[in-house]
Amino acid sequence: MSIELQAVHHVGLVVRDLDRSIWFYHDVLGLPFANEPTPWFDGPDLARGVGVPDARLRQVSLWVGEHSTMELIEYANRPPTSTAPVPNHHLGAAHVCFKVADVRATKAALEAKGVQFYSDVNVVDSGPLSGWRWVYFSDPDGLALELVEIAYYRREEREANAAAYLRSRPSLDDLTAALV
Repeated sequence: MSIELQAVHHVGLVVRDLDRSIWFYHDVLGLPFANEPTPWFDGPDLARGVGVPDARLRQVSLWVGEHSTMELIEYANRPPTSTAPVPNHHLGAAHVCFKVADVRATKAALEAKGVQFYSDVNVVDSGPLSGWRWVYFSDPDGLALELVEIAYYRREEREANAAAYLRSRPSLDDLTAALV
C-alpha cells in the first residue's frame, strides 16, 4: 500500500500564554478562528496521545487560508526551564511560513502594527528557491515565522533537478553507517 499525504492539515505551536498568542495571531495577523479556545483538559489518554506525562493543556485553532489551520497550545505543566524558543539552527527548531501575494506590502502592514522583522525582504533569483521573496519575524514568544511570496516557479527545472538528486543520492546503508 502506498502512502498518500494529501495536505498539511495544521501546524501546532506550543505558546507561553494562549490569550496573548490569540491576540497576536488573530488580531495582528488576522487569522480567523477555526474553533474557540478550549478549556483546560487533561487525563491519561491525552498524556499518552501527546507523549507528555500528566499533560494538561488548552488550545485554539485558527484558519490559514481555506484548508489549513494553525493550532496554538498552552501547557499548564510546561517545564520551568522551557522559557525560550529553540534557536533556528538547533535540532528540533521549526518555523511557520505564510504564503502571501505581496511580501513587501504585507511586511509594511505588519510593521505598522508594531511587528519587527529580522531583515529586509530577501530576493532569490537563482538556484532551487528562485522566485522566492521572503522575510522572517517572531511571535510574542520569539517563535520564528516567515512570509514568502513566490514570484515565479520553474517547475520543469525543479522536477529535473529533484530527479537528478534521487538518482545520485547516498544509499540508505551509507546514511545509516554515517550515524554510527
